[in-house]
Amino acid sequence: MTQFALASVTLDRQKLLAILAPMVAEADFAVEVYESLPSTNQKAWNAIAQGAKPGTVIIAERQTAGRGQWGRQWASPAGGLYLSVVLEPNLPVNCGYQLTLATAWGIATALGDLGVPVKLKWHNDLILLGRKLGGILTETKVRHEKIIHAVVGVGINWANPVPATGIGLQSFLSQQPLAAIDCLETLAAVTLQGTISGYKFCSPGGIDTLLPSYHKLFINMGQRLTVEGQNGVVVGISDRGELRVRLDSQSYNFSPNSEICLPPGAVSLGYDG
Repeated sequence: MTQFALASVTLDRQKLLAILAPMVAEADFAVEVYESLPSTNQKAWNAIAQGAKPGTVIIAERQTAGRGQWGRQWASPAGGLYLSVVLEPNLPVNCGYQLTLATAWGIATALGDLGVPVKLKWHNDLILLGRKLGGILTETKVRHEKIIHAVVGVGINWANPVPATGIGLQSFLSQQPLAAIDCLETLAAVTLQGTISGYKFCSPGGIDTLLPSYHKLFINMGQRLTVEGQNGVVVGISDRGELRVRLDSQSYNFSPNSEICLPPGAVSLGYDG
């Protein structure tokens, strides 16, 4: 690893493709790079409709209509990484959240291996120094109770403007004496590598193997919260990506110390847990 000067906030397409070349050759990726798109996820779905194969990767320098969880808009100005991957998971429909869980873990682990201490916030946020570095948006198409197509979209702050709750990776790395990620193009390669590494665990029994490592990065572990008026504590994530909460009081609905599993979106967890 070598010390680096701050790199350009825009993508150098030729440099990106050169960095990705070994991965493309090994895993048969088809990489498309755009200056601007409404949404990389939507572009990926359009590609699927035209016969795109799994391994198609869409990258944009900016998005004009980026999508976040629950229909929220994802601000996507130039300087960030916006990447979507086409997959064919063939998972049961009730295991869809495994895709987000596994790919978020894969990206966090890949960044961690390069000295960036990324943590995971339920259920799709990448956290650095207590602030949001990025997020995952997984969209799926189901047929006969099976997920036949999936698009995993990733947004990571590099040198783009961020809110008070956010953090840019370039500014973090500029304070480090040594860094293995010296440009947006390298970040794209690391993110893609992490996405595919995590995706490999989306198989029968695979998530169970991953969960202990996931929990080591899970910032919500031990966080107190209230569910239907009852106090409880977060004790982990289920193999379906649900939040496991142990309640510590008795009520009409729950027995003392009972554990419940909440699907993504059931509760909101802040950034102070």
